[in-house]
Amino acid sequence: MLENGLRPFSNIYKNFEQSGYSLVGHLSLWYNKIRARTLVPARCYVREEKNTSMEISWLGHACFQLRGKNVTLITDPFSPQQGPSQGNASRLSKVNASIVTISHNHPGHNYVMGVGGEPRAVRGPGEYEISDVLITGVASYHDNKRGQEYGRNTIYIIHMDDLMICHLGDLGHVLHEDQLEEVADADVLLVPIGGQHTINAAQAAEVSSQVEARIVIPMHYNSAPGDTSSPLDKFCREMGVESLEAQPKLVVTRSNLPAETQVVLLSPRL
Repeated sequence: MLENGLRPFSNIYKNFEQSGYSLVGHLSLWYNKIRARTLVPARCYVREEKNTSMEISWLGHACFQLRGKNVTLITDPFSPQQGPSQGNASRLSKVNASIVTISHNHPGHNYVMGVGGEPRAVRGPGEYEISDVLITGVASYHDNKRGQEYGRNTIYIIHMDDLMICHLGDLGHVLHEDQLEEVADADVLLVPIGGQHTINAAQAAEVSSQVEARIVIPMHYNSAPGDTSSPLDKFCREMGVESLEAQPKLVVTRSNLPAETQVVLLSPRL
């Protein structure tokens, strides 16, 4: 008997006539046993334990720049007319990227032409592999009426380097069980909190509790820290956070992920 529990090939050859199988049949069975024990299922993502850093910047609205070791990815690029009120008009043409994800077809989320570098665009549910980045698009809705008001939305789970990022797009409802199964292992959650055509602050806190990511970054809101009536302030209260200081970017590695969920506030870069 071998270490892996399989019989030596010589034994298979000696006994094949007695068993009624042909030699080819025995070889086929032997090969399939080895193959079943060595292959990784197609949908299984195996994390490599590296310590590669990722730089996350918020460009405003639902748009982020994820800069990894070899690839830069942009989520939901917006047109100049749809730019965030916190800053100047969008200058995404100054940002180069290899990949762009689009959560839904709206000028505030689909302005691929505004991104430099001739990126590959990912649109809608499905599985994608581009430049060693694995992306899963999960179907969801832009409202809590199964899309009857605002249509569909795509959640993206992005496996980049050794981190898993979940971008919820313009999610309009708390997560259903099948959606939660896809996003449950996220390290970083990018969640809308504004309540206008998306989930509100209380729902965003509920979704954050569902996912249990190590880092939660709010997006898709117009307010300043300290405004007690703002979505940001309400979200912080729901998350049990007293005060947050915005930072221009977040540099994260697998080794510096917090042990418990931490809310990180980013200031819009553009």
